[in-house]
Amino acid sequence: MQNTERGRAMWRTCLASAFRTALACTIVGAATLYGPEWILRYVAFPAFSYVTIILIITDATLGDTLRGCWLALYATCQSVAPAIITLKLIGPARLTAGTTALAAALAAFVVVLPNGSTHLVAKRIALGQIVLIYVIGYINGAETDPVMHPLRVAASTALGVIACVLALLVPLPRLATSEVKQSCKEIGQNVTTRVKLYMKAFCAEDAMTAMASVSQARELSRISSKLYQTIKRYQPSMKWERLPFKIWRWQNVNDNKGEKLQSMEIALRGMDMVLASKSPIPASLLAGEVKDDLKNVQERVNLSIKRVNNVPQPSVTPETDLQKPDECLQTLQQVPETPQDLPFYFFLFCLRLLETISTAKPEETKVKPEENKGSVKTKSRSWSWFSDWDSKKVMPATKLSLSLGLAIFLGSLYSKPNGYWAGLPVAISFAAAREATFKVANVKAQGTVIGTVYGVMGCFVFQRFLTVRFLSLLPWFIFSSFLSKSRMYGQAGGISAAIGAVLILGRKNFGQPRDFAIDRIIETFIGLACSIMVELILQPTRAANVAKLELSRSFHALYGCASLFGAKASKGEIMESQKKLRSHLNLLKKFTEEAQAEPSFWFTPFNASCYEKLFKSLSKLADLLQFSGYAIGFLDEQGRWKSPQCKEILSDIDSDLKSLTQSISLLAKSFEEITLLKSLDALEKALTKNGNTSWDIELGKTPNPSFSSPESEPGKILNTYLQHCRGVSDGIFRADDEEGEEVKVDKSEVVLSLSALGFCVEKMGKETREIEEMVKEVVQSENPSSHVNLHEISCKIRSLYK
Repeated sequence: MQNTERGRAMWRTCLASAFRTALACTIVGAATLYGPEWILRYVAFPAFSYVTIILIITDATLGDTLRGCWLALYATCQSVAPAIITLKLIGPARLTAGTTALAAALAAFVVVLPNGSTHLVAKRIALGQIVLIYVIGYINGAETDPVMHPLRVAASTALGVIACVLALLVPLPRLATSEVKQSCKEIGQNVTTRVKLYMKAFCAEDAMTAMASVSQARELSRISSKLYQTIKRYQPSMKWERLPFKIWRWQNVNDNKGEKLQSMEIALRGMDMVLASKSPIPASLLAGEVKDDLKNVQERVNLSIKRVNNVPQPSVTPETDLQKPDECLQTLQQVPETPQDLPFYFFLFCLRLLETISTAKPEETKVKPEENKGSVKTKSRSWSWFSDWDSKKVMPATKLSLSLGLAIFLGSLYSKPNGYWAGLPVAISFAAAREATFKVANVKAQGTVIGTVYGVMGCFVFQRFLTVRFLSLLPWFIFSSFLSKSRMYGQAGGISAAIGAVLILGRKNFGQPRDFAIDRIIETFIGLACSIMVELILQPTRAANVAKLELSRSFHALYGCASLFGAKASKGEIMESQKKLRSHLNLLKKFTEEAQAEPSFWFTPFNASCYEKLFKSLSKLADLLQFSGYAIGFLDEQGRWKSPQCKEILSDIDSDLKSLTQSISLLAKSFEEITLLKSLDALEKALTKNGNTSWDIELGKTPNPSFSSPESEPGKILNTYLQHCRGVSDGIFRADDEEGEEVKVDKSEVVLSLSALGFCVEKMGKETREIEEMVKEVVQSENPSSHVNLHEISCKIRSLYK
């Protein structure tokens, strides 16, 4: 049922996008083919009007289009005004292939240089305008008017923007606000269904039923992640829709609603973690009225989620009142004594956490910046702007300007009348971030070819019927929309396919379609070849090496995150370190996928499966650290520091958790250094060069924990932790504060929090063992002729830098 609904939704989205794109192109075609003479006099480049439409209107909302209008105006100011001055100074009659390429390259460098402050669409439009202004000026020579020619390019861009706005208003505007609101509604239903499935699996009496429910929940989790991407995609557009529609004040609710719904995912991942472990829940824990009580907890959580989504509800009865204590949780009065009972308590902890997050106020879920760090952050940003100048600003601008200049030069040498077709693909496909070079070039080439072939076929079949040729664009735009959403082609391939067809079917009087198609395909390949060549010369770093570097940075972030536990760090510092770790893990996943798509050539094949396993284990470890932070936060709320008895009893538990997190941080630091190694042979040569051969004697006793065996440190820490927890129920609930008054402590909250910490201790040890094995496999695959001993390698590295 879910797959059917998603399929229908994708069809509706693709049909709507294709209809609006075809309508916008029809508006441009009608204006340029059948419009009055004054339009043809000013809109001299309808091809770029089509390109502007594809860049702005693809899967766009009204907010995207309004933003596109502003971006097009900003891009025109960046490109047209300087071009008028340049053409006035140089003179179009004196332009050659070399000077044209140089002028376009310099103008492109200026446009791309402020890499982070200008939107990508604005850069692409400005770069496309630069190509047309200089190359068409070179083609026409002395006939080019230095002022009117750039203004005609600007008028062609304006026609495309106007067509986008009109197409988005017919028949009804597609609003980003509605998209976000609908996605939030679907996520709320998704979360409710997943909670129901997890509860069904948790209470199931046979393993087959449990695994079936878990499989359905995981499929819903993948759907939910796409819905979150939709919210992230359309939230910036909502700001543009608020300008003309300020009366819709409910838009402000959607921002916080999406963030709160996304924050619930951590609790759902914890439930999945319990059920994925396949550890049988003791029957004694689910006996009696526990299952009925769990259903009541589930209803309370569902009510909380509905309140987040502002779903109309019947009057709240005493049985479903959100303020009523959970009878199931209140019966938990003793910390479990065996590790087998921990999954049950941790599942209840995740339910409690889910309810807590859903009922929390928006300001409680945000991290407040510390005042004393404001000036430091400002200074660091200003200094980083200068220190990162080469890598983040100059290099992308240099690569693009060289690629564009070389493409224009070689394209003009091959065919002067069609030279701009070599520069346009480079301009309109500019990407600010790193891409999989060969994969993206491949899909761009394939998209251009199939789009051009479709255009030639359309011209051949409907040669005398220009109106029918425009109608034939509608099915192609539908096909291109599906290409953009596919994993094989993506947005780059879909846009290339759409542009390839529309530039042939939407024009007239350009010669035989067959000849034009061949010239355009060749010019496109010239531009793509120039981009690949410049990328390989200026930045020959393999994606596999970037993924390896990001793996080391992820270990460094894990080291910083684990080191904060037991260091009395503030809640803001812990959340900031966890956010940094998540950011590095997302980059690790991105670069791993890029390295997997990159050809190996003569290099060592990339061990993608091992990196994927490392990403999963590191993500689970990050989740467990976050759960530990939540558990500690719940204990703090119960007044863990209000009495000397509490401090004395919980100090041992703190030391147990600190011992484990310190061991993890030490291992993370060691893995960070190991993954940075180029090879073991290089390490041996460095040791020999420094004359340091006594590493085993001097550093053999250096603390370097290993979790590779079941009898290792995490197992001992867990047993000790459970022993300390047994004393909690005997002391913490009878504790008095310093004035002799009884401390009010919620026993169930303390039991759930301590049990959750015990579960995290056990799972962190397991995941760290997995990470250790995977790191060993990565190093072994990079050094197939050597025997890998991680402890030995770590000691050698420390001796080298001692």
